[in-house]
Amino acid sequence: MLTLTVRITPLSAFGTHPKGDTLFGQLCWALRNRLGEERLTQLLDGYTAGQPFAVVSDALPTGHLPRPALPGHAFSPLPDDDRKVAKKRVWLPVEHFAAQVADWLKYCRTVTELLGDKAQPQPHPHNAIDRRTGTTGDDFAPYSMGRQWYGKETALDIHIILDESRLLAADLEQALRDIGELGFGRDANIGLGRFRVDAFDAADLPAQADANAWLTLAPCAPQGLAWDAGRCFYTVFTRFGRHGDIGVHLGNPFKSPVLLANTGAVLAPVQYRCALFTGQGLGGIGADGVGILSKAIPETVHQGYAPVVGIRLPEEGGRP
Repeated sequence: MLTLTVRITPLSAFGTHPKGDTLFGQLCWALRNRLGEERLTQLLDGYTAGQPFAVVSDALPTGHLPRPALPGHAFSPLPDDDRKVAKKRVWLPVEHFAAQVADWLKYCRTVTELLGDKAQPQPHPHNAIDRRTGTTGDDFAPYSMGRQWYGKETALDIHIILDESRLLAADLEQALRDIGELGFGRDANIGLGRFRVDAFDAADLPAQADANAWLTLAPCAPQGLAWDAGRCFYTVFTRFGRHGDIGVHLGNPFKSPVLLANTGAVLAPVQYRCALFTGQGLGGIGADGVGILSKAIPETVHQGYAPVVGIRLPEEGGRP
């Protein structure tokens, strides 16, 4: 399989955080719209059987990887031993990737340092409008929804593992450009989620010498796989998904919730091997013919795969 790094520049705020599983979902719609539904069905054949045609990472700050979800004692303490400061250091520059994992915290950078002062979800006021009257009606009930802003000329990297025997890289690139022009995620119809594709290149992901665990670059579904449970560390992430594109018009846009290990999970398999991704494909039509994730589109799948980089955890008795 081919490893690609796609560099994008956000051109607007984002209503949906660009995580790998949601990026994959919109990629599927873009491929359907450009290549046809039959072609997408072909690409998804075997998806839930460990044969994904593509695995998509989160959009990460260029040249950085997520800090692993290890307990605090796994890292050498900072000189000032400020836990609040330590928690904000969440992005590791790739140039320090070869250092011992225990030393990574001192190299990690904060969101503000990388993406600017406004690079945090900002509340945006909304209110329901009665389309019949053009007013809020008697039940004035304003509410806020978050928007993710980025600093000027912020660059983000999306790492994609592609099976080029099933989808040409040129078709993948065009689909990503389509998403950037039309907008990604929530409120794309009012201008959110726009981005520009600046680079689309083959680039191997790094791996530490004598690696014995994986660091994930997107949410994934590790359930039921062969793990050394005592050496796996992650935070739980629940995806309350909904259909996009024309899927919102098919009766019920909401999908069943999916429980995932969030980006930055450290997963140690019982038998380590070099790998480009881990996890499993979720959804599809079950043996009883019932859609697992969606009643509106029974064939719906969800990316439970994540690109990974190999890291070296200390042996038993050391950190963590």
